Amino acid sequence: MKDDLANNQRAWIDAAYELLVNAGVGAVKIVPLARKLNTSRTSFYWLFKDREEILAALLARWESQNTRAVIDQSERYAASIVEATLNVFDCWFDPAVFDSEFEYAVRSWSLQDPAVAERVQRADAERLAAIQAMFSRFGYPALEADTRARTVYLLQIGYISMHVQESKDTRVGRVAEYVRIFTGQPCTESDLARFAARHRTRFPAEELAAARQEVADGSPIDARHPGR
Repeated sequence: MKDDLANNQRAWIDAAYELLVNAGVGAVKIVPLARKLNTSRTSFYWLFKDREEILAALLARWESQNTRAVIDQSERYAASIVEATLNVFDCWFDPAVFDSEFEYAVRSWSLQDPAVAERVQRADAERLAAIQAMFSRFGYPALEADTRARTVYLLQIGYISMHVQESKDTRVGRVAEYVRIFTGQPCTESDLARFAARHRTRFPAEELAAARQEVADGSPIDARHPGR
């Protein structure tokens, strides 16, 4: 019985997610949800108290997926700051890890709702703290770690908020240069190869090969933070 209840709730939340992402929070209403699920609006009230409860469930899902993803990726094992930064990059390259469309929808929602804006601000603080801790782990001084963390994170949030659309080859081609700017260190060929292996199914082999060749043509130096 509990499993059936959870599955039914999940179906409604999934439908609410689709409406939020595709049409904004104003579209997340009980009648359109019921229509989407081919059921009656009465069914909704067996599972949720009101519309606010399903909106709260959407925010909880966003936090558990996107905020948790940034924190977890920042804390993953890495032998160098370059590898650690590429772990965070997994968020931006894999929608199963970090859902950018969901992020955009929630941030748009936050412009209309002060309570949601507060949740977004709290999430931003938690994510920034995790990335800053990642840089600190590799010996960067506090101010430098904070500044680099903000550069990594706020740039990506800007991309999401502006709904920037780029070709796959452009995104792949910039990875190594972004890493150099963010960390002060270049990718080694092995760093990029490991990153490419994780995302091979999302990007054509020739694009990944071209990006690796650019790295191979550069000057190989230690990928760890110098002198630390």
